[in-house]
Amino acid sequence: MSYRLPALAVAVAVMIVVALLAQLPATAQIQSSAAKAPAAAKAWTPPRTPDGKPDLQGIWSDYTLTPLERRKGLGAKEFYTDEELAEISRKARTGNIGEEGELGAARQQAVRFDLELYGFDPGKLRYSSKRTSLIVGPEGTIPPMLPSARERNAEIAAKNKGHEFDSYVNRPLSERCILMGQERIPMTPGANEGNLLQIVQGPGYVSLLHEIDHSTRVISTDGRPHVPQNIRLWQGDSVGHWEGDTLVVDTTNFTNRTNFRGSSEKLHLIERFTRTADNTLLYRFTVEDPATWEKPWTAEVPWTKSKGPVYEWACHEGNNMIVNILRGARVAEAEAANKGK
Repeated sequence: MSYRLPALAVAVAVMIVVALLAQLPATAQIQSSAAKAPAAAKAWTPPRTPDGKPDLQGIWSDYTLTPLERRKGLGAKEFYTDEELAEISRKARTGNIGEEGELGAARQQAVRFDLELYGFDPGKLRYSSKRTSLIVGPEGTIPPMLPSARERNAEIAAKNKGHEFDSYVNRPLSERCILMGQERIPMTPGANEGNLLQIVQGPGYVSLLHEIDHSTRVISTDGRPHVPQNIRLWQGDSVGHWEGDTLVVDTTNFTNRTNFRGSSEKLHLIERFTRTADNTLLYRFTVEDPATWEKPWTAEVPWTKSKGPVYEWACHEGNNMIVNILRGARVAEAEAANKGK
């Protein structure tokens, strides 16, 4: 008996070792296959607010050099290749952008003789996508304006000609800091200045603060209708609703003082805000005005997450610009009258 137990133990041990050795190739093969197989890409899920809506909150930048309309030489070309994009980016950083992009505030100006004093870094100039224009589609340009619209806008210009300095009514709203260019809707971006936007959400509302003129839009998402048509607002009346993960904002009731590229009071704007990644939000807008253009047109602008902060834009309605402009006009008129005498 004293010799049988060790023999039995040895036999059992041998069987276990053989079984383990038999499994090694299979295990190694599985591990090798796992190492070679690419990791499955995880689908990105938008974060949610406490009330279950897609969370669009944060500080975003709509900075881009991409022009609103595609330059003529590109025809129906909607996207640049990687090589083409690298070349036009290089040109932009040396100030030779031509018609391929919008330098905006980054363009050299006499009053800003040294852009670096204002924090403008030409080395950071960039395009937000490979698109050749913000306007999507093979045409890449704003549709032709209707003859009646051209005539309407020509009459407005003729009526104001020679009276540009008569009153504050004849001056742009921006001179009183009421409504600046980039804060107008639809929001078309510039380059290197005034590109920050902050979104804050709550039950039934989404608010959007624009860096330019500290303009804040409060958009209801509780299903309420537009205000009556006889009520007209500088930025129109905006109401929102959710379509899946997209915030859709419908705006009507514009005034004739805040036309967008010659639009009429019949301007209808549809904006879509979709968070596509943790650091990316796609802003897409469609413009339609049956009294101005032959057909509706759409543009899209990628927004990127920014650390901020959004500083105060120190423009206010009580600034001296409009006072100085009108006072200068009165002085010039008095001098002309004295010469005539």
